Amino acid sequence: MAEKKRDYYEVLGLKKGASEEEIKKAFRKMALKYHPDRNPGDKSAEEKFKEVNEAYTVLSDPDKKRKYDQFGFAGVDPNAGFGGAGGGAGGFGGFNASDFGGFGDIFNDFFGGGFGGFGGSGSRSQANAPRKGADLQERLTITFEEAAFGVKKTIQLNKNVSCKKCGGTGAAPGTSKHKCTRCNGTGMYTRVQRTPLGQFQSSSPCPDCGGTGEIIDTPCPDCHGTGKVRKKIKIDVNIPAGVDTDSVIPIRGQGEPGENGGPAGDLYIVLRVQSHPLFRRTGNDLRIEVPITFEEAALGSDITVPTLDGKVSYHVPAGTQPGTIFRLKGKGIRSLRTGRNGDLMVTVNLEVPTKLSGAQKKAIKEMGKKLNENCYKKKGSFKEKVKEFFS
Repeated sequence: MAEKKRDYYEVLGLKKGASEEEIKKAFRKMALKYHPDRNPGDKSAEEKFKEVNEAYTVLSDPDKKRKYDQFGFAGVDPNAGFGGAGGGAGGFGGFNASDFGGFGDIFNDFFGGGFGGFGGSGSRSQANAPRKGADLQERLTITFEEAAFGVKKTIQLNKNVSCKKCGGTGAAPGTSKHKCTRCNGTGMYTRVQRTPLGQFQSSSPCPDCGGTGEIIDTPCPDCHGTGKVRKKIKIDVNIPAGVDTDSVIPIRGQGEPGENGGPAGDLYIVLRVQSHPLFRRTGNDLRIEVPITFEEAALGSDITVPTLDGKVSYHVPAGTQPGTIFRLKGKGIRSLRTGRNGDLMVTVNLEVPTKLSGAQKKAIKEMGKKLNENCYKKKGSFKEKVKEFFS
């Protein structure tokens, strides 16, 4: 009598309704636990390994998972998973990595990209291929004015640089590297294991040369064979006009040195712009609030407005209301994209006196007696709206 199948969720140690990420995470864990390479000759582990992959094949497929959740084993093709007998004459020996659902990604993650299939040819990554160096990131704080007009800054940072003594080879001057005999210069060590289910091949960086494909007999005394030394360097940063907080300035080739003759990485300068005591920035426009007196608002007046490049005179017309916004064209921030300047938006606020002498209070009262409703009344006034509302 055939042994009864276990529920796929139970196989992966999950509850029904588990998310895609939970299924994938559980599969990684169980596949590594029962992998034949970790359990040589263990028949029980081999069966569990097959069972785990069958469960994942169904639960990782949204359509199959839906049918399984609704109808159980009857809802999915019994030969669609790992347990099907029609896949190949030799069990593992008849499959490549692509036949095992997510196994290609799993083994790339955990076995260094060297999963070549169960008896299949597979592809092998070259650990000693030229690789670009790592990118670096530095934060730099600048003033509001520096962001508006642009500035040249010099920064200091500690980073790896190519060793001058050995020219970045890692070998002492007058000596040279030689090809690693264990990996034959490929940088990858391939291991083949035969199991009752077929042949399994895995590749990983060569332990003798560290994946470089070359051996250094006499390391450089300055960099100790790494080809890199730590050094404090100065770098000039040209910051264009119009940048803002979180703007990024890329400096090509100033990152970490490359590997195996690869290019250096890049340095990214992330900016933080300090606030300004007078101006607020909205895109490429600037905003400022300017107080005016009752007299200036009522009778009109020329007021002085500060801008980033000096003071300008602006005429406030008679009858200007508090909160009125005037626009000064081209007095904002230069656009990084178009090169055109934004505008300066000037909000005038009525400044009400708080300290008055007796004579001043009397003068205001006398003025108030001479002003009537017609002095304030205009179309759509608040009083008209209130009157209309209550009528």
